[in-house]
Amino acid sequence: MEHLGLIVPPAAGAVPVDGPLLYGDRIRFSARGLGLGEISTRGYTEVIDSVIGKALELKADGVSAVSLMGTSLSFFRGAAFNRQLEVEMARATGLPCTTMSNAIVAGLRSLNVRRVAVATAYIDEVNVQLRRYLEQNDFEPLALEGLSISDVQEVGTVSTQVLVDLSRKVFEAQPGADGILISCGGLVTLDAVREVEALLKVPVVSSSPAGFWDLVRRAGLDARSPGHGRLFA
Repeated sequence: MEHLGLIVPPAAGAVPVDGPLLYGDRIRFSARGLGLGEISTRGYTEVIDSVIGKALELKADGVSAVSLMGTSLSFFRGAAFNRQLEVEMARATGLPCTTMSNAIVAGLRSLNVRRVAVATAYIDEVNVQLRRYLEQNDFEPLALEGLSISDVQEVGTVSTQVLVDLSRKVFEAQPGADGILISCGGLVTLDAVREVEALLKVPVVSSSPAGFWDLVRRAGLDARSPGHGRLFA
């Protein structure tokens, strides 16, 4: 069985639920936690320098590819920093490496989304960083709104209905979006993605599912998982 590595923000280092739901017994995932204190620039700055060490721990575990599974952790300093982080992870480990910020870009591009409505978990400071990152990657973020959450644990308790309602709100706020981005790897979104795609008839890319999709592709594997939205069809 293929074995892939995840660097995740929470200290516990648990594998996010999306991985087993998407890929079942096909792929084994291992995770290492960064111990992120809060979802903010201050929080990211405290842990970002430990990413390479966690990647090396995963290599020692025998994984064949690694992803930094934190969207804002990898976009908060912009597109050039995200690219540099990916390069440094790959250089240190000798493995294919990626980030969740790469994943949302690749997912949106694969679904031909350029003008995007954006729903996030974030406080305003982080939303500003996300807007800049998307623009640096040639997307046009239209309406962008967050839930103003900075607590790392709280983000995992947001309900599907809240995510559906926020996605609908940003989509309807400014006409012309090709699709929707739900950003924050801590949000549990597989059900919301299906509901929003059915409701609004546009593709949806969400951080955690896209993160798994992107890592599986980087490892040279089949990333399809029918029934989990257009990205996985």
